[in-house]
Amino acid sequence: MPSPDEVGSAAATTKNQRTAGVIGLGLIGGSIAASLGELGWRVVGHDNDPAVVQAALEQNIIAEAGLGDAELTFVAVPSGSAVDAVQYALATTSGLVTDVASVKGEIADAINDPRFIAGHPMAGSEQSGLAGANARLFDGAVWVLCPSATTEDDTLAEIRLVVMSLGADVVVIDPVRHDELVAMISHVPHLTAATLMRLASDRSLEHRALLRLAAGGFRDMTRIASGDPGMWIDICASNKTAIVSVLDDLIGSLGEIRSVVDEGDSDALRTMLTEARSARSNLPSSALHPSELTEVHVPIADEPGELQQVLSLAGELNINVYDIEISHSATRDRGLLVVVVSAANAPLLDAGLLARGYRPHMKKLQ
Repeated sequence: MPSPDEVGSAAATTKNQRTAGVIGLGLIGGSIAASLGELGWRVVGHDNDPAVVQAALEQNIIAEAGLGDAELTFVAVPSGSAVDAVQYALATTSGLVTDVASVKGEIADAINDPRFIAGHPMAGSEQSGLAGANARLFDGAVWVLCPSATTEDDTLAEIRLVVMSLGADVVVIDPVRHDELVAMISHVPHLTAATLMRLASDRSLEHRALLRLAAGGFRDMTRIASGDPGMWIDICASNKTAIVSVLDDLIGSLGEIRSVVDEGDSDALRTMLTEARSARSNLPSSALHPSELTEVHVPIADEPGELQQVLSLAGELNINVYDIEISHSATRDRGLLVVVVSAANAPLLDAGLLARGYRPHMKKLQ
């Protein structure tokens, strides 16, 4: 049996544990719960399927069913159900709330609560459901936060820190801008992969060896077509305007390259492929060494929305923010925001801040 000291220590640990809630214990929600649990959080959770809740309890992914009074709740349900689930979390807990749906404009418009910020982890897996949950799913992934006009800076700062503790890199951008971007980099690529996979499947009826010959490139390009169809129906309904716009651009671009190939214009084809190769090689891939980072010190008014303004500007300029720190003045209504970015991007952020009326100065890390 444990000694009195051990019992007391365990009780103190439980009492001091932070509690997080997760609504929706599928791949993303289960992975969030597992990751938070490894970090020492007490995780509670809910799912519409009682069997999933029971499995999460048996696997120690959650400690208790329900939400209790979680200090932070992640809503991990499909886009079509997210608004109702967020409202439920706000009504039943006193803590902060964020969601993980891949469309943000709709939910940001519907929820006007200072405790809420819309979010979207850009992570996934070929697996689905709780069985695919992985505590390391967000390592190195981009996690987008989309504050609205009513989101408090403290809400943004706290949720940002928790998300970063899961291993993700946080980008802060406007909800509408987010939906336009993910239509290009996520939603249309999924529809394109699904279309290509259907085309290959149709042709395989005539050429039986086709799918057996499918090499690594084809498999890599069509991997995302294995996603849950139900989820993508919700996404296409919620983000229809942006998706259709990008599909129109894609159809036009395919028409251009079709003409180039049909006409045998090798020079034009070489230019198009070279431009694509160059753009692909410039995609960000790794974190920087401290010597390659710079602190941008930004005096700010000690009032709601200032942190959002600066981080949203960084997102618009495609600048990754590696760390932030806020110092409040005890005697004045001013504060100091320290934003850590790459040394290469610091002048761009500095210029953008100057253009918006801030008076930043830069300090290179050693």
